[in-house]
Amino acid sequence: MELAYCGTQYHGWQIQANGHSVQSEIEGALSRRLRQPVSILGSGRTDAGVHAHEQYAHFDLPEPLDDLEQITYSLNAMLPPDIAIRRIFPVQPDDHARFSAISRYYQYRITRQKDAFRHMQSYYFRYPLDMEAMNQAACVLLQHTDYQSFSRAKAAVKHFHCTIDRAEWLPETGDDLTFHIRANRFLWGMVRAIVGTLLEVGQGRMTTEEFEQIILARDRRAAGRAAPASGLFLYEVGYPEGIV
Repeated sequence: MELAYCGTQYHGWQIQANGHSVQSEIEGALSRRLRQPVSILGSGRTDAGVHAHEQYAHFDLPEPLDDLEQITYSLNAMLPPDIAIRRIFPVQPDDHARFSAISRYYQYRITRQKDAFRHMQSYYFRYPLDMEAMNQAACVLLQHTDYQSFSRAKAAVKHFHCTIDRAEWLPETGDDLTFHIRANRFLWGMVRAIVGTLLEVGQGRMTTEEFEQIILARDRRAAGRAAPASGLFLYEVGYPEGIV
């Protein structure tokens, strides 16, 4: 299943005991449509308020589905307007939405002027920023693999190693900026912590050398505050050829 969603009204992707999630909305609609309990597993978990331009999820059924276009249409009619199913398609039994993925690409969007229509899908940041300095610091990310300094302290992971192959700021319309970052995996809260710290560099409060020392410290307390969830999008999930 390929899908997209605006995460503003949700407590993240994953089902939670005390919060409204994207996963629970889709599972509920899918179970009603197919008249059987269905659970789905996503390519990754997005935090509360984070959006997905492209997300994938898989689910297992005892029999193949017929008329996938009609099922997709009816699911979209059942789901709230901020969740959209783009397509449903069959895959091999050992294909896995999460473990078969080889890359995740995020964008973080900053608007330089307050916008009444985009405030839930961008971060309004009015202070002057040096994009060249932020890109110099972002390049340092490509030289390391341990990002414990940008992971939430209580992240339940076996290690903090990720391979980042893209990290850059690019200008958008007007003075808006977008941070592009792609890696094989991301830690809990990693992109927002990186963006928040790079904004310190952009304001002249931190040098590239100090940014690298934060990476080497392997301590979340050394990094800057996390940027707000509203500006973050899971933009693309990469898979080996033939899966999606």
